[in-house]
Amino acid sequence: MNIVLQNKKKDLDSKAVYKAANNIRRRVMEHTIKNNGGYLSQACSSAEIFATLYLDVLNMAPVDEPLYPGTFPGVPSNNNKNYFTGANYHGIKSEAYDRFYLSPTHYSLVLYTALIEVNRMSQNGLDEFNKDGGVVEMIGAEHSPGMELMTGSLGQGISQASGIAMARKIKKETGRIVVFMSDGECQSGQFWECVQAMSHHKLDNMLIYIDANGYQCDGPIESVMTMDSFDKRLETFGARVYRINGHNVEALSALGKLPPDGRPTFIICDTDVARNISILKERAPKMHYVRFTSEEEKERYKVAFDSFKRTLSEQEE
Repeated sequence: MNIVLQNKKKDLDSKAVYKAANNIRRRVMEHTIKNNGGYLSQACSSAEIFATLYLDVLNMAPVDEPLYPGTFPGVPSNNNKNYFTGANYHGIKSEAYDRFYLSPTHYSLVLYTALIEVNRMSQNGLDEFNKDGGVVEMIGAEHSPGMELMTGSLGQGISQASGIAMARKIKKETGRIVVFMSDGECQSGQFWECVQAMSHHKLDNMLIYIDANGYQCDGPIESVMTMDSFDKRLETFGARVYRINGHNVEALSALGKLPPDGRPTFIICDTDVARNISILKERAPKMHYVRFTSEEEKERYKVAFDSFKRTLSEQEE
């Protein structure tokens, strides 16, 4: 932890980042209630990570104004002049700017709310969520806001991102490749093969944040496949690794600004799937997706939501 304190930048507005994180939770919970379901636990665990990335760590071009999502542009081809990716929410591309990749696309709703919170996506952009012909998809694709790749099955996103990182190295571009991952997808063999290749090719322009919330689709991580000594395993594969409290904005910020040292950097973020929304704890061990089974349950979440909003208002006074 000493290295975190030594590298902490003075210009970090931690109050603004914590506020944005709770607003991400608020937006996702509101959306979940309105749509009778949503990936709420992912917002609880990762909100500080996304808020810190977009408000402090990522070096990206500004956008002229918040963008409103368009309609599906069709598949990419030489003849499709209307095709676009969601990277336009990150501003213009440049060799000096970072590029961000979301690996577990069931976190797409969290990404969308983060874009809204930092004024890169229109405040009412979620009105297009999961509509036929739209791009604000529940499981985001390369044309969805904030996305540039369809990362496919879990574990594939980092492989695609590392290929882009290698290309940027060869071209001597100074911008980094920043990847957000979930802990469950790190169980796949493709992930470990990729880490080995990243280390071999010295891709120190890669920065990976892992939301280690301890749960995946089938329940607790440990009930599917143990991940003991996860940080030590990554180090053995040649990576630079830090393990921190994933709700600590100051630590998230400082580690995101370390100078490269010849190795890819992994930040394992231990997080809470019910952070600030304690009603979620009742769903354990099935935390992956909230789907209300009755109106009574939905009403209980509405009460919890009103309480959460009051707490946020009191904190701002």
